[in-house]
Amino acid sequence: MKMLRFRSPSNRSLDQEVLCTIRLLDDSEISCSIQRDTKGQFLLDHVCNHYNLLEKDYFGIRYVDPEKQRHWLEPNKPVARQMKLAQQPYTMCFRVKFYPSEPMKIKEELTRYLLYLQLKRDIYHGRLLCPFAEAAYLGACIVQAELGDYDPEEHPSDYIRDFKLFPKQSLKLERKIIEIHKNELRGQCSALAELNMLQRAHSLETYGVDPHPCKDFTGSTAFLGFTAKGFVVFQGNKRIHLLKWTDVSKLKFEGKTFYVIGIQKEVSKLVLTFHTLTPAACKHLWKCGVENQAFYKCAKSSQIKTVCSSNIFFKGSRFRYSGRVAKEVIEASSKIQREAPEVCRYAQVGKLPNFQPFSARCNTLIFFFFYCVFSDPCASMLPTPIDDSQRGVDVLFSSPAQSPARMLRELHADPEIQARLEAERERDRAYERARQAARAHAGGVLSSGLRLLSSNERVNTCLLSVARFVAVVMGVLLVTVPTLLLLLESDIDVSFLHEIRQTPEFEQFHYEYYCPLRRWILCKISMAMENLWSD
Repeated sequence: MKMLRFRSPSNRSLDQEVLCTIRLLDDSEISCSIQRDTKGQFLLDHVCNHYNLLEKDYFGIRYVDPEKQRHWLEPNKPVARQMKLAQQPYTMCFRVKFYPSEPMKIKEELTRYLLYLQLKRDIYHGRLLCPFAEAAYLGACIVQAELGDYDPEEHPSDYIRDFKLFPKQSLKLERKIIEIHKNELRGQCSALAELNMLQRAHSLETYGVDPHPCKDFTGSTAFLGFTAKGFVVFQGNKRIHLLKWTDVSKLKFEGKTFYVIGIQKEVSKLVLTFHTLTPAACKHLWKCGVENQAFYKCAKSSQIKTVCSSNIFFKGSRFRYSGRVAKEVIEASSKIQREAPEVCRYAQVGKLPNFQPFSARCNTLIFFFFYCVFSDPCASMLPTPIDDSQRGVDVLFSSPAQSPARMLRELHADPEIQARLEAERERDRAYERARQAARAHAGGVLSSGLRLLSSNERVNTCLLSVARFVAVVMGVLLVTVPTLLLLLESDIDVSFLHEIRQTPEFEQFHYEYYCPLRRWILCKISMAMENLWSD
């Protein structure tokens, strides 16, 4: 594990600093200390500087909140504000956010290698689905990139078992991979094998799909995704919808309901409705759709507009993608003139990288020893709220002689390592004592302040809050009720009223709720009038 320390420039006190740990695509880590007002773009730039990466618009930083919901870190908002519910130190993952529609247009080998690592993860976690022949070819490309040419003296008959490539890796698939590795890929260097893998993978239906689980209008489970082509819907392993970005007119959400409004055959209006498990998952789905639509559809970043989740009477959530679009990224890549940076390929089966310093290898072994895999991969698509960073580490230890426990015992026998570990433990204990002392001091000040309040003052404050709440509710009712009656009962043909009446939310409210309620009220009134006249 490679641990780097970097501190953002600020004159604030140390108690405002937050430690962030970012997991990279090869399962190594980098760390940095940031201020509470540091924005997300700083962390993305920090990781890209670590890689010496210029084509960074395809990548993003992802984190998981305490409710196991995944989010993309927004570059123009403070990190601490976005992760206010997460425990410190903050843990995030560096991942591919926008998959290039044409990998051949990527200028630098470093960028292609990082995309290759992401696709390896997608294959292993079951997100990149492929038929048997494609799976065998992709697996053979991975083996060629990491082992080189087949050598009967170095590679036993079952050498593919050292690679954990697919969620369900059968003996038949392993034999086919060996056959392709022996005969078709001989002589290819790592970079060429990786490029061939990208070329074959990008033609698959699930390339670039990050599946979001939901229910359709019939209650059936579906997985939504966004690609360079457009909006896709899968049921099981079969794609049932592909709506191109040019045909998607609007994306909206309200609560747990997500709407995709499109145009079919330039005439009919198409409205697809889906229901997510939580409002947070629905909002994340909406943001991903808005960002992907802006990235792949717009010709220039100046054309990107602020989008708001459509509500009838309230503006709802407002969001705007703030980066460059795909066409601008490709154009900028073609202008790169520097000498290609060196690519350090970490993932070698059966051994650890030999270019890490000894202290970093010690940290890596300790990390791997406590690493755990917490969910079973399956052939179908995985739900969105899954932390996919904790997979695939066990392939580094393919024999008992290389087990983490044995390596840890050898390392702990070194007195220098013991001294370093003890010093790190002491620093952690000092930091924990300081944090507990600060928390206790803050709690004491708060409790003493509350005791100063008299019971009458608390009662008055409570009554004032209730009065304010009632006044706000009455004001909202005085505005919404006449507006609803104006929309539902009047024939006034004003442009903005006409637009509201055409929305699917208004039509659903009108026909499913308002009309039955009006019929029920009229029925009760007529019954009361009949009883009155009969008396």
